[in-house]
Amino acid sequence: LEITEKAIETPVAKMNAPVLANAEPVIIPILRAGLGMSDGVKDVLTSASFGHVGVYRDEKTKRPVEYLVKLPPEVLERDVIVVDPMLATGHSMEFTLDKLMERGVKKERIKIMVLVATPEGMRVLNEKYADIPVFTASLDKKLNENAFIVPGLGDAGDRIFGTTE
Repeated sequence: LEITEKAIETPVAKMNAPVLANAEPVIIPILRAGLGMSDGVKDVLTSASFGHVGVYRDEKTKRPVEYLVKLPPEVLERDVIVVDPMLATGHSMEFTLDKLMERGVKKERIKIMVLVATPEGMRVLNEKYADIPVFTASLDKKLNENAFIVPGLGDAGDRIFGTTE
């Protein structure tokens, strides 16, 4: 995110403090697992707006199926951070990016934040969205035959919300 400086006075001295140059971004969790990252992002970006993209994975095709897209009006004027704990096949993220751009969000304003990614998912994104930055804590080894990350964490949504289906 673009940073500028602002003159402030601390209890000890005056200083130029780094601040965001623009309004705080719109955070878009991919439902449902992305909700698990939303509180942490909101703790840091306290004035951020939120949108939501809801998709589930068709177990036969391993492709995303849409059930919700809700975006705030300011999504067209602000930076956007799409959050999802897992970037496995990359198809849900690609689908979400497609939906954002169909609604007028500019590619250069989008950033992706995930916890665990795979080489396969990164390849899918790089084919179409190589110019959108992906920030991840871990690049795991691969996908297994069921399109789950290895070693991975299991189903992120089930782990976050304590469900099994």
